[in-house]
Amino acid sequence: QVQLVESGGGLVQPGGSLRLSCAFSNSIFTNLPMAWYRQAPGKEREWVAQITGGRSTNIADSVKGRFTISRDNDKNTMHLQMNSLKPEDTAIYYCNTSPPISSYWGQGTQVTVFS
Repeated sequence: QVQLVESGGGLVQPGGSLRLSCAFSNSIFTNLPMAWYRQAPGKEREWVAQITGGRSTNIADSVKGRFTISRDNDKNTMHLQMNSLKPEDTAIYYCNTSPPISSYWGQGTQVTVFS
């Protein structure tokens, strides 16, 4: 079964950090471009960051300089290091391929940044 599982979310104060993880169920994702997405309450899901199989990255302007995406193909995992978090970063964060495949959406992991 093909599955992507997100983890690492939580509650954090502004300026804090979190590291999200995405576990791939099998190696079919190893060389695929992967991405993090997020959906805030009342808003559409948006793209946050992308990483290719060769580890080239692209980061959304809204989080550039604060978020870093990485992957470990040997461990079938991808990460999103989030620093200097802001209340507007509050959302459910998802991982998927880039572009996303609808059947691969998981439950996501909740990130809440509160004062």
